[in-house]
Amino acid sequence: MQDQLIKTVVSDCTCFNLRKASRVITQLFDQVLQPSGILANQFTLLAALSVTESVSITRLAQELVMDRTTLTRNLKPLEREGLIHIEPGQDQRVRVVSLTQKGQAALAKALPLWQQAQAQVIEELGQDRWQTLLSHLSDTVSLLRES
Repeated sequence: MQDQLIKTVVSDCTCFNLRKASRVITQLFDQVLQPSGILANQFTLLAALSVTESVSITRLAQELVMDRTTLTRNLKPLEREGLIHIEPGQDQRVRVVSLTQKGQAALAKALPLWQQAQAQVIEELGQDRWQTLLSHLSDTVSLLRES
């Protein structure tokens, strides 16, 4: 009984399979982004900060659907490298994060590599499957965030 349930987890578990797919995509992007010195998760944080400019860590965590503690931990290497700046907000309890000029330059350097990785994914999946995947992922986030 338990063995069958575990087999079901491996074959049907939404979380298990999404995490597996996420790791494959992350590995591909990490490999392609390697010459930039930025990992895929760092690239997404820099890109998000580039769009939002200055934002509280709490708000950024909400936008990225991340745990605030995990986001803070992921921001530390970027701060150490001088790619982002974290400072107290108007409310001293709030920490505000922004992209530095060095961070903008690192993002600009990584963008062509990201385009290469993105093109590789689209080519492997095919345009229709890729667009369907994005649509389903967006729907999943919206539907489960509301519940």
